[in-house]
This record gives sequence, structure tokens and C-alpha cells, in this order.
Amino acid sequence: MADGVVTESVSASTWRDLQTVFGTKGDPAGCWCQWFKLSRADWDAATREETRARLHDQVQAGSPGVIARIDGEPVGWAAVEPFSAYPALGRSPITRRKEGDPEDPWAVTCFVVRLEYRKRGVARALLAGALEHARERGATVIEGYPVDPEVRPSLSAAERYHGTVSLFRDGGFEVVRRPSATRAIMRRELQS
Repeated sequence: MADGVVTESVSASTWRDLQTVFGTKGDPAGCWCQWFKLSRADWDAATREETRARLHDQVQAGSPGVIARIDGEPVGWAAVEPFSAYPALGRSPITRRKEGDPEDPWAVTCFVVRLEYRKRGVARALLAGALEHARERGATVIEGYPVDPEVRPSLSAAERYHGTVSLFRDGGFEVVRRPSATRAIMRRELQS
């Protein structure tokens, strides 16, 4: 992995480390990767404590993603589960299924990298970890829904939580369509 970054699937034993990654300030501390799992009304009504509790329950029930570490310190997270685990993906005009799309591919929906660990290859390691995580659970196709800062360089760090087109391209994904100028649907087939 890049710069000594190692990844593993999250589990009940990694919950405290995951809390460190999400922190107490900024967008990750409010989202806890529930944006794609809730209806808009439920999202608007949810408190930080409720979104944190929902992710806690999801981690206890299974493994909804991967965590990254550098020298044992938790530094990042990527959410990866089947498309069907994210109801909001099916409702979004950006990500809803089109004719010819695989019905239920695995989806990498977001990345969180602690501010002080950015630009050290953590997102690349997380994407590689997400691929392995999905493959180990039987995935044959995986998608990402990244933004394209080459088209709009002014994208903020907060807007890049989907990952970037170059990140996914470097991870072996191909653009299958462009639902907007700054967004892409990217896909990769996984070998067993």
C-alpha cells in the first residue's frame, strides 16, 4: 500500500477507530455515511447521534466498508456495499440504474480521510481495500460515482468525498457514462 497505508474491513472491534476517523467536526461527523441510506426526509430529521448510531448498528451487523491505518493510527474510511444497500442511489438522477447496467453491483460511495493524513495515498489505499473487501464477499462488478476536478478545479475537499475520476481510473475503473459535466459513473469487473 502507498506510504505504509494498510486497510482492513471494519468490524465491531474497529468501531473506536472508525469514530476517530469520522471525528467530531466537519461533514464526516454529521454524515457517518448515511446520506445514501436514508430518505431525504429521514436525513433532514436525523441528528448526528442518530446517524452515528445507525453506522454503529451497521458495523455490528456486518462490514459496510474499510478502514485505513498508518503505523496503527486510523486515518481513513471508504464505504462499500451492494448498490441495493444504498436506497438513495436508486433515486438519484446521477446514479439510478439505466438499461444495460448491472442490477446490483457493489458501490464505493464515499471516502473520509482525516485532514492531517491527506495527500499521502490514503484514498488510493482505501479504494484498493474496497476492491478486495467486495471481491472477498462475492462481488463481480463494482462501481464508483466520482467527481471530476479536471472539469471543475474549484471542487472543495468536502465535494470530493465521492472520490475523483483520476482516483478510480488509476484503480482500474472505466467511465461508463457522464450524467453531468463534473460526475462520472465508473465501473470495474472483478476477477475471483
